[in-house]
Amino acid sequence: MGIVKINDELHEEIRKASSVMVRSINAQAEYWIKMGMLAEANPSMTFSELIREQMKQADVDLDLRKVIGG
Repeated sequence: MGIVKINDELHEEIRKASSVMVRSINAQAEYWIKMGMLAEANPSMTFSELIREQMKQADVDLDLRKVIGG
């Protein structure tokens, strides 16, 4: 584990976003870093496509009809 130096303004935005997304500040920063890396590695994919692909790789059932019984 390492320490990443970020400016105070970005830290404040991470703090605010983490409260909305119900993540720790570190988890929010890790999420944004991961999504940024994925976006740079896959420039033709939209955010939704990146998330969908990550869900598939984690074997998450995206058919909500099955999940909520609809």
